[in-house]
Amino acid sequence: MAKIDLDTLTLDELKSLQKQVSRAIESYKERQRQKALAELEVKAQEMGFTLNDLLGGKKSKKSGIPKYRHPDDPTVTWTGKGRRPDWVKEALSKGKSLDDLLI
Repeated sequence: MAKIDLDTLTLDELKSLQKQVSRAIESYKERQRQKALAELEVKAQEMGFTLNDLLGGKKSKKSGIPKYRHPDDPTVTWTGKGRRPDWVKEALSKGKSLDDLLI
């Protein structure tokens, strides 16, 4: 990992770095959460259950795997199916492409 000399950065650069680190942490946590859920679902299926069966959750339709992530809030995702969320439309209108929003 590259070492960053924080003493040479401006306040704006430090704030930008802080936002990037916060997004990276949230992204990491979400990936780990999704990985854990997938592993638990596989184990539940091996035993003849769904994870919802074991947790007592309500039956719901299976949601897709998120494919796109909000650029400012990594907890907001979209599978790429169905109607485009407003944040996707806004990003596209600002010149970003769907590839820029990929997880």
